[in-house]
Amino acid sequence: MSINGAVDLRSFKQKVRYKKTSFRRFLNTLVKRSPQKIKTLIHSAEQDVWKEVNCLSCANCCKTMTPTYTATDIKRIAAHFKISTDEFKKKWLRKERGPNGDWINKSTPCQFLDKKTNYCSIYAIRPKDCSGYPHLRKNLKDYIHVHKQNIECCPAAYTMVEKMKEKVESLELRVQSRILPLTTYK
Repeated sequence: MSINGAVDLRSFKQKVRYKKTSFRRFLNTLVKRSPQKIKTLIHSAEQDVWKEVNCLSCANCCKTMTPTYTATDIKRIAAHFKISTDEFKKKWLRKERGPNGDWINKSTPCQFLDKKTNYCSIYAIRPKDCSGYPHLRKNLKDYIHVHKQNIECCPAAYTMVEKMKEKVESLELRVQSRILPLTTYK
């Protein structure tokens, strides 16, 4: 999935197309399990994910998505640029439609992304939505829709679901292998 350390997004998109349905089905069945078992599974899989995925080799989230900006985010980032929150909004943000529309970037890729290095120019003060992305540690039941969406654009989220699926299938095979010999002798 990588070329010279950089994520091959074309290859990644092909993998997603091939496995998206089975991953979504897996996530649906996973949320029906014990919350503690899910937490353990997520923690174990997440450790494996960050051994394989380096966000700086990809930055697909910054290239194709936009975070939501809270009032606190807007105030903090505007202060960094020494401009008013209204100026910040006017320059870089737009409000989504609807009565409770979120503040999001006017365009993608993100205006704060250095496209050559994949570094964020406001990393230390980035929006809360960015700092939590890809939300791997969030409660799976509450964030199931987010995980289903993120596997399509984030190699880390995709790898996380892939690792969890492998761990669950491996465990199920081990359980079956202990049971099968007993049933074959009957």
